Amino acid sequence: MYGIVWHGYEVCGLDKVPKGPGLVVLYHGAFPLDYFYFLSRLYLKTGRLCCSVVDYHFSKIPGIKLFYNVQGLTQDGRAQCVEILKKGYLLGVLPGGVREALFSDENYSLLWGNRTGFAHVAIDAKVPIIPVFTANLREGYRTLGKIWPLKWLYEHTRWPIVPIYGGFPVKFCTYVGDPIPYDPCITAEELTEKVRFEYF
Repeated sequence: MYGIVWHGYEVCGLDKVPKGPGLVVLYHGAFPLDYFYFLSRLYLKTGRLCCSVVDYHFSKIPGIKLFYNVQGLTQDGRAQCVEILKKGYLLGVLPGGVREALFSDENYSLLWGNRTGFAHVAIDAKVPIIPVFTANLREGYRTLGKIWPLKWLYEHTRWPIVPIYGGFPVKFCTYVGDPIPYDPCITAEELTEKVRFEYF
């Protein structure tokens, strides 16, 4: 309800999500409310649940394991992700992770570095990748990630203590791109670049 009232939330192209398993790849905003909105809309419209890959450090929160089980969260690595997909589920991953959330900017720069793990998962599970992007996400929530001491501190400690601000009432619209089908002849690096191309 908050998404509809405050952000006028919409999803365009929800029908592009395949009936079977697939890897949903998203840009990681400063505060990824759009991901939660998307999962909720997906369930309300199709009745489908989407499991999610989360940062390992998230598991350190006391009592979080029950939440993991209820929400279908995992941080157990590539083999677990492949297993989830082979069971027929959708799996959501935000390859940029915390670094992208804190230090990307209004240009929506992808901070994936050399990360190709999600592409390896899609290839190993033989499933399509569904690129998803939310317009105005950075206009709604921002960070102070351009302050260099905060970035230095994160890179040396992995403590995500960069302040987030916003909650501005801008319209969010999540666009679901055309699925990138499984191709046995493509490498993980090539598939990663193909997914990057879908965002730019």
